[in-house]
Amino acid sequence: MSTRRLAKSLYRQLLREAEKLPSYNFRLYALRKIRDTFQTNKTINDFELIDREIATAKQSLEMLRRQAIIGHLYSAEKLVIENKKRLKHSDD
Repeated sequence: MSTRRLAKSLYRQLLREAEKLPSYNFRLYALRKIRDTFQTNKTINDFELIDREIATAKQSLEMLRRQAIIGHLYSAEKLVIENKKRLKHSDD
């Protein structure tokens, strides 16, 4: 697989795994960190550095998978911002 396709694949996998995190704050942090890191590393041309960053991304993917599992084992109530219930108005 080409380096570009591998990087895109890792990016999508990382985003998918980050979406599985049950904690709202951790989920948003992970998504923001993934996007920022890939955006920053987009212009790297050194193949050794690219290989190191891909290895780091693979480790991060495994860590996210473990954290998602652990987070679901010890989940808490959703935050107010996460609830999608509609408020009832008194004039309804």
